[in-house]
Amino acid sequence: MLITFYAGAADAAGSATSELESGELTAAELLDRLGGANPRLADVLQQCSLLVDGRPVRDAAEVIPGTARVDVLPPFAGG
Repeated sequence: MLITFYAGAADAAGSATSELESGELTAAELLDRLGGANPRLADVLQQCSLLVDGRPVRDAAEVIPGTARVDVLPPFAGG
């Protein structure tokens, strides 16, 4: 799974991208795994939206395939 972090999420993660070797995960499991070793990132992830292969995730129970591209988008200011 290719994870791409944007803006404040990238700052908190310490990187703009990450590779995660896993099978299917729910969105909630993915967020737990990403933030598990990084409390700062875990805090930011609570405010983020996820796009899986360009499609928004609306339910924490949604299953994400291990081959997906996931974009982690923090709230954006402005209009």
